[in-house]
Amino acid sequence: MSGFDLSAILANPEYRAMLVHGVEMTFIIYAGSWILAMSLAILLLGIRISPLRFAEPVVKGYVSYHRNVPTLVQLMLWYFGIYTLMPQGLTDWLANHNAEAIFAVIGLGLCQAAYFSEDLRSGLRSVSPGQMEAAKALGHGYVSAMRFVIMPQGIRNALPPLINHSVSLFKNSSLAIVVGASELTHAVKEIDNLSFRTFEIYLVGTVIYLFFSLIIMGIGASVSMRTDLAGRGRR
Repeated sequence: MSGFDLSAILANPEYRAMLVHGVEMTFIIYAGSWILAMSLAILLLGIRISPLRFAEPVVKGYVSYHRNVPTLVQLMLWYFGIYTLMPQGLTDWLANHNAEAIFAVIGLGLCQAAYFSEDLRSGLRSVSPGQMEAAKALGHGYVSAMRFVIMPQGIRNALPPLINHSVSLFKNSSLAIVVGASELTHAVKEIDNLSFRTFEIYLVGTVIYLFFSLIIMGIGASVSMRTDLAGRGRR
């Protein structure tokens, strides 16, 4: 099939429906994995700054594993390995409830939590030790000082890397194709197989990923600006 014809993709209602479904599934996977990653990152940070002796080595091991093993391999381990070792009843339930998307969320979320936790830890470490002393001088206890003085500054300092890793997580959602999740990249590949318009459909997919990545970056920049202004206003 010769000649560039973008309308062959965009004007086809079946292809448009597949793309819309792919975008919806991409954001389901992205949102689910982001929530899991941030929740776990906060937990890991809390464990790491706790006085427990065994805590830091355990968190360091978790972070080291997830930062040094490719995300693609982790997804395949979850879906093609751990999934097959689960009880039959559980695997049947997962199979009836989009197991591919569920394991994509788990794999991506657990992996991204390692990066988010390091971002948050770096943000906290960048807060001057004098801030804690000043908070205690004003009558705050440790928990109160962390909640109202240290954590707000630490999160504000951590926003730039958190935004970057949030965009990376959105792009890494495309890796869910390896476990059969019907996200955007999967839809693009299926449309390519049906239409034989390889350049056109991959161009559309590229533009969609770029568009939403820029939106996420814009939202992140807006949040960062607002928190920075709010922080200056309290000084």
